[in-house]
Amino acid sequence: MEQGRLQMIEEMLQKNPTDSFLQYAAALEYEKHGELQKSIDTIEAMLKLDPEYLGAYYKLGKLYEQINQVDTAIDVYKRGKQIAKKQNDRKTTGELTEALMILDADDDEFDW
Repeated sequence: MEQGRLQMIEEMLQKNPTDSFLQYAAALEYEKHGELQKSIDTIEAMLKLDPEYLGAYYKLGKLYEQINQVDTAIDVYKRGKQIAKKQNDRKTTGELTEALMILDADDDEFDW
């Protein structure tokens, strides 16, 4: 069933390749199948087309943490936090701030 879900998402992406939700869903499925780099590449490509897709930043940062690229994860969290603040999304700002704090990252804007 799991592979069927991924196949279905990939088929929908063939028809709508710029659909951010479908790209994000595909990335989550790739992660479930252990394809972390493919998941990362998918989210990175999606964010180039849709940098305002706020939910992707936390997931992308976590994926980078999983492959031990902590500095890249920190950069991703900071980028997402800037966008969250611009969108006045306090919940996401808080989540990204917490992710940075857990990594003991220097963030001069630790406000919620």
